[in-house]
Amino acid sequence: QLQLVESGGGLVQTGGSLRLSCTASGDAFRWYRVAWFRQGPGKGREFVAHVNWNGGGAQYANFVNHRFTISVDNAKNIAYLQMYSLRPEDTAVYVCAAGDFAAVGYTFWGQGTQVTVSS
Repeated sequence: QLQLVESGGGLVQTGGSLRLSCTASGDAFRWYRVAWFRQGPGKGREFVAHVNWNGGGAQYANFVNHRFTISVDNAKNIAYLQMYSLRPEDTAVYVCAAGDFAAVGYTFWGQGTQVTVSS
């Protein structure tokens, strides 16, 4: 069983940067696909980005527009979401998820970390 814990969220001004971390325990990211989702106030959960455990296959939602980078450090068992040029509409709870890289969907989910972007 994979347990996921997010960290790195906080309050940042428009145009600022944050790096979110997703630390895995109980198993390694090897053979998983790791994703970030977010849920803004009054909104449903939306996909942000995903990447395979080996760093391949990275995909991003259209709204990312080259502002975010997803990565996995297998030595540390941590996945990252580096975010630049943050906007107020990026305000959300960001959640990490992982699933079998050859399957559809995600089996393991974290609790999330709050990101607030002030205008």
